[in-house]
Amino acid sequence: MRRKIPSNTALIAFETAARHGSFARAAHELSLTEGAISRQIGRLEEFLGVTLFERIGNRVRLLPNGERYAAQVRESLDRLDRDSQYLMGQPSDGASLDIATVPTFAMRWLIPRLLRFQQKHPNITVHLCERSEPFVLAGSGFDAAIHFEHPAWTGMHTYPLFNEVLIPVCHPSLLNSMDAQTALDTLPRLHRRQNPEAWHHYAEETGLSLSNPALGARYDLHAMLIEAALAGLGVALVPRFYIETELDQGRLVAPWPEGKTIAKTFSLVLPEPIDLGQPPLKAFARWLIDEAKTATMIKH
Repeated sequence: MRRKIPSNTALIAFETAARHGSFARAAHELSLTEGAISRQIGRLEEFLGVTLFERIGNRVRLLPNGERYAAQVRESLDRLDRDSQYLMGQPSDGASLDIATVPTFAMRWLIPRLLRFQQKHPNITVHLCERSEPFVLAGSGFDAAIHFEHPAWTGMHTYPLFNEVLIPVCHPSLLNSMDAQTALDTLPRLHRRQNPEAWHHYAEETGLSLSNPALGARYDLHAMLIEAALAGLGVALVPRFYIETELDQGRLVAPWPEGKTIAKTFSLVLPEPIDLGQPPLKAFARWLIDEAKTATMIKH
């Protein structure tokens, strides 16, 4: 069935006039005459069978139907502009991948390693987009996701990468001459807002006594917790694989035991098995799984 879509020229004229609330200002922005803007909007109204603007003398006022339609048209034009510029920026002799991932994983683990993938596959461009919460991968526009296991991935193909086990860390200057147990109960504790019970569960698992596990500042992301710990603001309970470099460099210390419970399992999520994927996605998936295995082996 043929799509019922107005001309782009009419939609652009309408969106511009709606944004400015003026045909004259829309004409100035688009380098057209005011009459041309009026004609385009008139054709659009005739096509739709709906009056979008109320004309009062030389003035115009957007009607309620026009306000709703203007918001929808603006969103569609913005998306079309982004998609067009994205396509224009692709190399003619290469491929690109769009990967959705948890922001802290991208910043703390994936991006520092991407150069190795780029060196192996210089013709594949990897675009990363932040997705803090699970979502429906099918129809999302993403080639794959790197995320924690969740029912949202039902029907997808998941490949485990890491088990998230939490460990307390802090700046070495905070310990001074205190022993580890005293420090853990005395120093400010830092929390991830989405996991307010983490310190309570950690104390139960390890048998360490904490007088008030819930006390302390809260942050949205593990990346924020890590930066707060590096700044000497307190003790953060974070996944160990995010802070291996800081521990090796002595910028953070962890004189306390790891938690015993796996908080989450991070996985690569694909719409189909690796062997059935397109070559660029297959190359990225195999590289990522190998990197995760290598990192786990180095840790142990």
